[in-house]
Order: sequence, then C-alpha cells, then structure tokens
Amino acid sequence: MATKKAFVKQVKGITFVGKTDSNHWITMDGPEQFGGSDAGIRPKELILISLAGCTGSDVASILSKKRVKLDGFEMNITADVAEEHPQVFTKIHLEHVFYGKNLPVKELERAIELSQTKYCSVTAMLQKAMPIEHSYRIVEE
Repeated sequence: MATKKAFVKQVKGITFVGKTDSNHWITMDGPEQFGGSDAGIRPKELILISLAGCTGSDVASILSKKRVKLDGFEMNITADVAEEHPQVFTKIHLEHVFYGKNLPVKELERAIELSQTKYCSVTAMLQKAMPIEHSYRIVEE
C-alpha cells in the first residue's frame, strides 16, 4: 500500500501553508475576523477544487485518448452547505462545459461516467459522505 504525506505549518493566526509529496506549496487562510489575513484559499474550498481537478483530469485524458478535440473545457462547481456547524457540504454539483463543434455526445457522457464510477479517487471518497451530481453542456462557438 502506498503512503502519501502532507506537511502543514502555521504562518500566523489561522494562516497556514502546506505541501505534499509533490513539494508544491499552497497557502490556506481565513477572514480577518477569525484571526486570518484573508491571504489564501479556505481549506474547505480546496475540496471543491480537488474534486473538479480530479474529475476534470480524468475527463480530459479520456477524451484525448479517444481523439475528441475540444476548443475548451471548464467546470462550474456548486455545493450546498449545512447551516449548523461543522457546516459540511451536503451536496455537490459539477457542471462540465465543453467548447467545440460537432462534439460526440456519447463520448462526453462516457468520459464523465468513467471518471465518476472508476477513476476519480476524490469522487470515490466524497460520495460516501454526500451526493455528487454531474451535468454537462456543449457550447458551440
């Protein structure tokens, strides 16, 4: 079994920096009213970006292997948040937006499905805690 490691260090107040085995640093912070400097992304927001980055990488890779040419690809992520603390996400929705002409719908759908059900480890972990919905749209420019 492989092991991954992370290192997180307090900078000041609730401002932290962290890195993982890849040796890339990221700053996490909170608002000034809670002791932060408002100088970095919120830790919980990283979860949404991680999910989109994971599934987006899968989808882009699968479509590339199938020689589907996109003019662009982006995702919009929304999450419902519980009102009571610890204010966890209760549902996440990812909208995949594909740019291009005459894109093969079945290939797009299959790439999203494979990411959801087989490849995206972030989806596999998070879907145990909440529903994750996916949709897509095609923008022909």
